[in-house]
Amino acid sequence: MNKQEFYDVVETLIVPLFTGSYLAGEIESTSRDLEVALGRGNTVLLKPTKLDDYRLILKRGQAFKSFEVNLMRAIIRELDEISEIDISDKMYLSQLNSIAIEKALIESITDSATETILGVINGLEQWSSRTYEGNTVQLGILINLGAPTQTTETQNQVTFKDVLNENFFALFSDGNNSFIEFDRAGNLLGHVNIRKAKAVATISPRPFERVARVCNDKRVGIVLTVKGDILVFFARQLIFAKRNGKWGVYSHEEIIKLLQNNANYTAKEIRKALYNTALDCSFAYKGACIVYVNKEKTWEALNHIDAADIISEEHFNMKKQMELDEAGKLYNIGNAKEILERFSLSYEEFLSKNDCVKTMALRRIVAGKKLQELDRKLIEEMTSVDGATIIDHDGTIIAVGAIIKIEAGSVGGGRLAATTTMAKYGTAIKVSQDGVMTGFAADKRGEVKQVFDM
Repeated sequence: MNKQEFYDVVETLIVPLFTGSYLAGEIESTSRDLEVALGRGNTVLLKPTKLDDYRLILKRGQAFKSFEVNLMRAIIRELDEISEIDISDKMYLSQLNSIAIEKALIESITDSATETILGVINGLEQWSSRTYEGNTVQLGILINLGAPTQTTETQNQVTFKDVLNENFFALFSDGNNSFIEFDRAGNLLGHVNIRKAKAVATISPRPFERVARVCNDKRVGIVLTVKGDILVFFARQLIFAKRNGKWGVYSHEEIIKLLQNNANYTAKEIRKALYNTALDCSFAYKGACIVYVNKEKTWEALNHIDAADIISEEHFNMKKQMELDEAGKLYNIGNAKEILERFSLSYEEFLSKNDCVKTMALRRIVAGKKLQELDRKLIEEMTSVDGATIIDHDGTIIAVGAIIKIEAGSVGGGRLAATTTMAKYGTAIKVSQDGVMTGFAADKRGEVKQVFDM
């Protein structure tokens, strides 16, 4: 493919797969250089063939892992093969490119079970447009890469091709606790119940934590959700998902790193809890606005939050002091009496007098715990409350369901405007009801930028 075609391929097919990545120009290359290689300063260098005299620079905030580099190699290899075919129909070419991406994704996990995994994914995609007894189904399949395979055909051997599209198959797995297992050649091994899967560290949407636990480097888990998403688990984490017809690579560590937002005091456990919350809301298809405030920006962030929404007494007292200071300024001379009356009360008196039922209930539910100390299901439910969830730098929950005072000139819907307004004071994540997670943060000049979208 020529240079312009390769630029288009990288921008439209490769960059969207790797969260936080972007094209950062090109450099000269020789035939001695590999098509895909790690570069300096968190970059990967790409070119379509060894003979090309240039390499594109793909860059992001965190170093690319060897797994991701191998994935890029597989993608470019597949796309290069397609480019050698003379195809004038752009729609057909787009479909071939999509299939190439899918094949490359699976090959980056294993080269011994690619055909089986692709066949299973194809079968589950057919189930996504079917129902069983009038209901959409959720199905779960495990591919055991370490199990010995039968190399000779037997009369009673059953493969995924024999059973996957049969109606009865919908009854034997639920994609949460029960799974049907095949070996890498596609032969049926049996049924696996993972309800009591051993607790180990995972990165996954909450309902699928157990399948992530059992999918180490010897098992691949594939789940079709009731929403029609296809999730692929490996190395104890969600690694790929096909949603709305498009594959995405889940670079969890990259996003968790981005949530640090150039501050050196943020604990990884807090950032992981924030990311898990966004991930849970995304796969529950619940809208959310989650804000992680920088330590030095807390006072400024409180300007946008009504005192009645604050569930932390410490932060209420900060807000109270701000309001009392404002009351003494000349431009507030007409409102001073009202401000002083409202904030002359203690926190508990303020909540009671202003009938802050939601805030009082949330205080009782949170019970003084920090975000990283709460149950994930509870956090998901809280962040789904209409409004923004605001978290201070140490995990203290400042507010839940807060109606944000939007700055003049904000654009987009209410949730987007609230997210970009609060991103000036830290990192803010908007989760839309179609499952898309978008992160925003301010650069060194204070200008809010989108830092990830997946």
